[in-house]
Amino acid sequence: MSSFQRVGQWKLNHPILAGLCSAFVWLGLGALALSVLLVASSSSEEGASTYVYLIHGFALIVGGWSAGKRSGKKGWYYGGMTGLFYMILVLMIGFLAMDAGLDWNKALYMLLSFAAGGLGGVVGVNMKKE
Repeated sequence: MSSFQRVGQWKLNHPILAGLCSAFVWLGLGALALSVLLVASSSSEEGASTYVYLIHGFALIVGGWSAGKRSGKKGWYYGGMTGLFYMILVLMIGFLAMDAGLDWNKALYMLLSFAAGGLGGVVGVNMKKE
């Protein structure tokens, strides 16, 4: 098999890695949609924090769903770990880019991200393959 034929065959085998990739794709799409909405409506960024949390929540649920569906078992675990790693990466990016520190709110966000990812993972495991 030539190297050109193998290019299209690359896939993510680990459920957590696949969930993280799908979560960040949906995060990017949501951020793009929110920026277009903010530009089109000439709104300020201060009022958009609720929408940012909704985008993160949706990305966590979809990432957990993807991880749970790919694993086929222990959806709460794979989805929850996907949510936890997602939030760790978001916190690291925030720390490195904006010097955002750690406090108890961040611990609550990590717990909520584990729960949202776990919920998505449970739903993903229970989706039937047809």
